[in-house]
Amino acid sequence: MATRNHNAAAAAAAPQLHHNRGGVPALGKQKAVAAGRADAMNRRAPLGDIGNYVSVRATDGKPEPQEQVNRPVTRSFGAQLVKNAQANAAANKQNAAIAPARPAPRLERKAPAKPPPPEHVIEISSDSDQSKTQSESSASSVRSRKKVINTLTSVLSARSKAACGIADKPRQAIEDIDKLDVNNELAVVDYIEDIYAFYKTAQHESRPRDYIDAQVEINSKMRAILADWIIEVHHKFELMPETLYLTMYIIDQYLSLQPVLRRELQLVGVSAMLIACKYEEIWAPEVNDFILISDSAYTREQILSMEKGILNRLEWNLTVPTSYMFLVRFLKAASPGIKIDKEMENMVFFFAELSLMQYGLVTHLPSMVAASAVYAARLTLKKSPLWTDTLEHHTGFRESELMECTKMLVSAHLTAPESKLRVVYKKYSSEQFGGVALRPPAVEICK
Repeated sequence: MATRNHNAAAAAAAPQLHHNRGGVPALGKQKAVAAGRADAMNRRAPLGDIGNYVSVRATDGKPEPQEQVNRPVTRSFGAQLVKNAQANAAANKQNAAIAPARPAPRLERKAPAKPPPPEHVIEISSDSDQSKTQSESSASSVRSRKKVINTLTSVLSARSKAACGIADKPRQAIEDIDKLDVNNELAVVDYIEDIYAFYKTAQHESRPRDYIDAQVEINSKMRAILADWIIEVHHKFELMPETLYLTMYIIDQYLSLQPVLRRELQLVGVSAMLIACKYEEIWAPEVNDFILISDSAYTREQILSMEKGILNRLEWNLTVPTSYMFLVRFLKAASPGIKIDKEMENMVFFFAELSLMQYGLVTHLPSMVAASAVYAARLTLKKSPLWTDTLEHHTGFRESELMECTKMLVSAHLTAPESKLRVVYKKYSSEQFGGVALRPPAVEICK
């Protein structure tokens, strides 16, 4: 009897023992369980069965996944698992039923409704009434206008314009000077205005300064002699006009930066022309040609050494706007819509080469010198009008701003026949250039 009671107590305590100790199996089944565990460890779990290792908490009322049990399920333990699952489901259902209080949506204020526009009623009246109404409305509109008050500024401006004679002066239309070159790709009509706007800005940076007072052994007369000789050599070599103007720029720029001895002044001119020829010409003269033209005054080594010294002193900056660049553009503005007049062209270049010999024009802007050459040529050839709105637009100078340079050019033309430096005068007195130098100078501007 005692034995039966002992066995019954042991059987009743077995489920509780399994539950408290994590499911330790009976002694008789221990070997089978151990073998099952070893077999389970040798088998790799599938990749998607991540729930065997990671337990996810319940969110938003979803039940948690059941824990993996590695012990045999007895009747009492199975009943206990079912009871626990039912309790968890009831608790989750109760939590889901109690929803958190959400704030009430804010009510948007409605904008006050705009009143409908007033309806316009069209009244039909007779012709006499309509004309009477129109006259009354026009009279009322005239009375409602503000009175025009003449201020002191407007009165003074009107008087100054009347005094200058420009109050009633008609404004001429600015003509298109590039319409003949629309199909010429080399004329770059689409970019020409921007190119010359850049030239007008860059000329301020490359302009030589007044250097004669800083030179000990050189004066303006010696410079004029050198310029006269350079123009003669340029004409004998039949070089491009760009080469001549670049040569004179290199000479003036170098003399403004470096003191030069009198015996080396011609050497500076020879080396400057050699540099300009290499920069502008397709077939540049050789060093031996310059040695012969200078009557072997300098050796090859001296010319090349001076060439290197000039380039280093100028920091190899040779891309600068010269007077010639502006002359080409301003000549087109002087004869818009037609081919450039050959006589006008020769006269302009005659004054432009006269300007190369005038030291007083070294410090002036190349664009101003070019515009003054055009104005002096029109004055000499008695063109009318002397200065147009098209010329003013493209040159950027008014007629009054060119008077100083123009007087210097006309004075040089006046004294050229009796001057010792007559290379330019002889050159433009020939039939090749239309004999424009033989034209009587416009002395009326010098008075």
